[in-house]
Amino acid sequence: MTAAHQLTPLGLSALALLAERPMHPYEMFQLLIQRSEDRLVKVRPGSLYHTVERLDRAGLVRALRTERAGNRPERTSYEITPGGREALTERVAEMLATPVNEYPSFPLAVSQAHNLPAEKVIELLEQRVRRLRADLDELLRGGEAITAHGVPPLYWVDLTYQQAMLRAEIEWIDGLVADMRSGRMSWVGHKTEASELSPESRTTRGEQGAERTRSSRR
Repeated sequence: MTAAHQLTPLGLSALALLAERPMHPYEMFQLLIQRSEDRLVKVRPGSLYHTVERLDRAGLVRALRTERAGNRPERTSYEITPGGREALTERVAEMLATPVNEYPSFPLAVSQAHNLPAEKVIELLEQRVRRLRADLDELLRGGEAITAHGVPPLYWVDLTYQQAMLRAEIEWIDGLVADMRSGRMSWVGHKTEASELSPESRTTRGEQGAERTRSSRR
């Protein structure tokens, strides 16, 4: 397995920061939070320090200097190595080109929603939509603030992607709730219908899902 394949999401973020300039892990943590990149990757100070140490052992970064300010602990600044830059670009290229099933929990919940009464499902979905709309509003405000500061769109294209994904999910849920309220999607006898699916039906559904996965990777 290459160094690029071993990169965790936090390791990738750390390398990307050091590709900008040398810095110490605490400064890296502050930048990740300041840029709201904690929406993209789970980050904590301790885990970031351990990640940088692993990158150092792998030869993807190297210690540049160690400084102390007053009574504060020593802080070691790191820089990215040529091998680190190669691993960064290789991993980003692979992630851009190759779809990966990350097994999000919401599709699983939707597939099992028939185990709940229709009224409860509608209530829960509307609750989810309210939260999604709040997240979308926050992202839109963030985009406006970034635009006002003159940051080129190239550096916050992930924000527009997240906005698009939220809009798509909200639209889909709104449509499902509308179908349930109007009766276009009947919820009566749902447990019996689900339990009476023949083995052939279930196998076909699994085969169709596998075929979609294979097709997306061709």
